[in-house]
Amino acid sequence: MAKSEMRATYLRTEYKINPFVDQLAPRLSWELTAVGYNQTQTAFQIVVSSSKEKLEQNIGDLWDSKKRLSNRSNQIKYEGTLLQEGQQVWWKVRVWNQDGQVGPWSEKATWEIAKLSKAAWQAKWIGKDLNQMVKRNGEYLLPPSPYLRKEAQIKKKLKHARLYISSLGLHNFYINGEKIGNDFFGSGWTDYNKRVYYQVYDVTAQLHKGANAFSATLANGWYAGYLGYALLVGSSQVNQFYGKFPLLKAQIDLTFTDGTNDTIVTDKSWKWNLGAIEEADLLQGEYYNAGKLLKGWNIADFNDTSWAHVDEIMDKDNQALELYPSEPVRVVKELPVKSIQRIEGGKYIVDFGQNFAGIIRLKQQGKKGDSLVFKYGEMLFPDGQLMTDNLRKARATDTYVFRGDGTLEAWNPSFTYHGFQYVEVTGLKEEPQADFLTGLVLSSDLHEVGDFRTDNDLLNKLYSNIVWTQRANYVDIPTDCPQRDERLGWTGDAQVYMRSAAFNYDIAAFHQKWIQDLNDAQFDNGAFPIYAPMPKNNKGIAAIRGADYFSPGWSEAGVICTYEIFKAYDDHEIVRKSLPYMLHYMEFLKNRTVNHIFPEGAFADIEPKGGFGDWLSVGEKTSPDLLATLYYFYCNKLLYEMCQKVGDLAYAEAFHLEMGLVRQNFIKHYLTLEDGRLHINTAAYGTGEGYVEGGNGFSGHTQTAYANTIYVGILPNELEAKAGKHLRDLVVENGNQLTTGFLGFKPLLPALSKTNSSDKAYGILLSEQYPSLGYEIINGATSIWERWDSYIKGEGFIHNAAMNSFSHYAFGSVNEWIFENLLGIKSLEPGFKKIQIKPEIDGKEIRHAEGTYRSIMGKICSAWHLDGINLRQKVEVPVNVTALCYIKTKKLKNVSVNGKPLTKEFISKYVTQTDGYFVLNLGSGNYEIRSKMER
Repeated sequence: MAKSEMRATYLRTEYKINPFVDQLAPRLSWELTAVGYNQTQTAFQIVVSSSKEKLEQNIGDLWDSKKRLSNRSNQIKYEGTLLQEGQQVWWKVRVWNQDGQVGPWSEKATWEIAKLSKAAWQAKWIGKDLNQMVKRNGEYLLPPSPYLRKEAQIKKKLKHARLYISSLGLHNFYINGEKIGNDFFGSGWTDYNKRVYYQVYDVTAQLHKGANAFSATLANGWYAGYLGYALLVGSSQVNQFYGKFPLLKAQIDLTFTDGTNDTIVTDKSWKWNLGAIEEADLLQGEYYNAGKLLKGWNIADFNDTSWAHVDEIMDKDNQALELYPSEPVRVVKELPVKSIQRIEGGKYIVDFGQNFAGIIRLKQQGKKGDSLVFKYGEMLFPDGQLMTDNLRKARATDTYVFRGDGTLEAWNPSFTYHGFQYVEVTGLKEEPQADFLTGLVLSSDLHEVGDFRTDNDLLNKLYSNIVWTQRANYVDIPTDCPQRDERLGWTGDAQVYMRSAAFNYDIAAFHQKWIQDLNDAQFDNGAFPIYAPMPKNNKGIAAIRGADYFSPGWSEAGVICTYEIFKAYDDHEIVRKSLPYMLHYMEFLKNRTVNHIFPEGAFADIEPKGGFGDWLSVGEKTSPDLLATLYYFYCNKLLYEMCQKVGDLAYAEAFHLEMGLVRQNFIKHYLTLEDGRLHINTAAYGTGEGYVEGGNGFSGHTQTAYANTIYVGILPNELEAKAGKHLRDLVVENGNQLTTGFLGFKPLLPALSKTNSSDKAYGILLSEQYPSLGYEIINGATSIWERWDSYIKGEGFIHNAAMNSFSHYAFGSVNEWIFENLLGIKSLEPGFKKIQIKPEIDGKEIRHAEGTYRSIMGKICSAWHLDGINLRQKVEVPVNVTALCYIKTKKLKNVSVNGKPLTKEFISKYVTQTDGYFVLNLGSGNYEIRSKMER
């Protein structure tokens, strides 16, 4: 049989490389490499073995799929022998190409089954309530961290050992003095009353025969620490939303070479004491007294006779205990100090040159008892002082007390993080060396999948700012901001940015975790919340602030974010898992409609009235109920598509029917047919009291209204064209500047492009005038700001500095347009199985652009370069993918592909000519396409 060179690479199980999983039938995925063009997979064979040796012999004793006719290369469920807890398996795959030729086997990969039930846990929840030792620091009540330890003997030769660990709060775990894992904030933030996550580590190398020491430090974290703005708004509860103090559950499963097993678990035999961490809180910071660290406390043969026994907590097993589904938070980059400036009072301002989320690593020598105090901020006042007004009630201060033993002391916080570019340091006795601090960038450790660059420095800087802001806010959950007393998973921010996020990082596992948080936070009546996780009191009311509830444009994240994972990764499981929650939500919305829409005043009963609307818009205010109706239509549309794909056809038909009724009544109520103008009944809002900026009045004739109307596709073509004309006119009337807020900016540029106003989209993208993203950049931004006019270089803060986040990704949603329109990479089928390459060529301020996106199918590249009228495009299509590639030219004879005229036999097929484009149907391969763009 003829052989193929097509090979499977980048093997993943449940989106991860060689992971632990808690599914008995996990999904398998791979990418493909092949030489040549138009290469497709027609069949695959997966072999899963119980040992590496059997896999190397091609013995699939657990599963051999045999040759299976299919072009699928992802989301393929394991169908083999029932696996057991703790079982590790090895797998590989080979594929057949379009000519029926088989390729070589892939490299081997593995996965291991973690714990599947509570019965598999012998460990108990342990901890110590230290609230009676709380240290009052101003208005903050911050207890010390307990230090826990136990020793155990291992008497046999180990084959392997696994640590299963969870905490209600945060933990660091040590074996024989070595910290296990390089993760931060292990177990993450969940609704701890419903589910708690655990991690698994291979700790074979850390253990030995004889005495072994097991130890941990704990902190309150999200479980018992300060959350959100509760302190700011004067809530009756400001911390301890889930529990009073942190707890640990850990189990080390030992397998010996003789086939026997043993376990070491957390129980009441463990001991506790105080140590160096005197305060630790995610928002308030960490106080570390190195002089109080007991030397050798986490290694064997330490004398712990003075330590007391821990408390064993028996009533914390009501929730599900599941494997952490996301990637852990880790140090993903290190930043050197850019500059150090001495200011009054003997203080120093350290500038890292980049706004980021993370911590500092200190390396400094000091005298015993001397301390350094670190305060963090994103910006400086014009006089060079640190600006901390926007932290509000977040203390964001770390303190290090030297042990003073004459050595260089190294330290970084463990149980806090900050959003900052600048650090104010107090306590230095002399000017420090530049390397005394290092910035440690913390983020969920996701794989980077996007890249973008042009010949325009402003646009390149904008993309860098977008990526840095996502990195700073994708810390276990998608936070709104990393610096102030908030850091909540706001649903409005998440849903407008979701597609943009997927072009930068592989967010599948991350958002599987957060979508579960969102589903867990759903109210009993079906409403999704405005942020998740959302701690609630025993009456089901938000505990951080009782008014926090539901908002149109925010709560739809429960549908939109699920859809975006489905769309990007062809993930049907997340649809099936989330469908009951989405159905409940849609029923909640439908019950509130009047004639299938939301007329003016429909949401006057929530706080704020109408919800948050087009938050932080800078122009005429858009009717929140008009927007709510558009979102309702859009959610019906997305659910129609999802239900069709997963085979729930009855639901699909119902959503399709509702779409038609919403469209019909939206046009009847909110649109003037003669001129296609959107209008509202302004009288219904009265004085606007209780609405967000309601005193400014509401309108339907706004950029935000038309942009959303066009983006969701609610209008027939003729009326959509009229809406596009109104949108263009509104942009022109405003000096070619935007007026949109959170809900209006995401669809603005796509709507302009869809209605033949790409020139206006480019103008807004590249503007340096207020309001614009370019305006932020010329005023020094290294990240995306919450407000369009947060700061003017040399003048300072324009509005209330306290409500200014300088790391807020919502307006970074322009990244969607950059990839889908400027580069032209769009998915035509879920999972990028079929794609469109249709770049919108500027040719004025930008003459060259290139970018890549590593989809679940493989790397997609699009680049274009315009020299006069000569256009050169480079396109890379992954194996097993087809692309419709649009060439903007008037004459077929002007087009060549890889040096061959399009009119002659070549490696692609001419499809059709439409709207000034020739459309090529391309299979896999690398293409250089030359044409002429006559104007």
